[in-house]
Amino acid sequence: MALTCSLHGKNVLVTGASSGLGLHFAATLGAAGATVVLAARRDSLLQETVADLRARGVSAHSVPMDVRDPDSVTAAFDAATREVGVLDVVINNAGISATTAALDISHDEWTRVLDTNLTGCFTVAQQAARRLKEAGRGGTIVNVASILGLRVAGMLSHYAAAKAGLVQLTQALALEWARYRIRVNALCPGYIETDLNRDFFQTEAGKALIQRIPQRRLGQLADLDGPLLLLCSDSAAYMTGSILAVDGGHLCSSL
Repeated sequence: MALTCSLHGKNVLVTGASSGLGLHFAATLGAAGATVVLAARRDSLLQETVADLRARGVSAHSVPMDVRDPDSVTAAFDAATREVGVLDVVINNAGISATTAALDISHDEWTRVLDTNLTGCFTVAQQAARRLKEAGRGGTIVNVASILGLRVAGMLSHYAAAKAGLVQLTQALALEWARYRIRVNALCPGYIETDLNRDFFQTEAGKALIQRIPQRRLGQLADLDGPLLLLCSDSAAYMTGSILAVDGGHLCSSL
């Protein structure tokens, strides 16, 4: 079989798609031929994004979704299905972060991070799998975890715990849902340069962190394109439960 990462004919939902990685993922998948449905809490921003993607030739739609609210997730899947049909691929990208010392994390902050980054991802994955099983067709779920789910960094204990949980959840769901031809994999980005962190990486602390990455550079959004397209495409038909790190070698750096 020829290797191809074309997504023509695939319907894809991307959560957390109003900005950052989610927005980039939606554009990348749309450019590969998929019909993309962008989901996020900020519906007004989604409308602007969809208009921009359509102007670039992407078949794009949007639905409001708060991954922390199961009713919102169900309503979003109902709306997406009415709009484009059964979803073939779900990118579980919605997530938040906060830099706080473990001694200072409030109960509300801990709950907010875990509810979004772990419980919310489970809610979305479960909703997707139920619908794929009912439709009697295979599908793909990609959970966007992090190398901080595999190693740790200071001031991010709640984030690291949530992402580690997501890595384990990915493998547990892959095991249970393989019988339904539903593949579940995790994409674990390392430090990727974005608008939110660009200023930090110009500081001395940021530059020092970059020097600990074996490739001595930050990842760019485009560095995630190939791994993402692989996991979403039929070329990865025999991959499930895989944890794919894209980190410039950061995970194998010396302690």
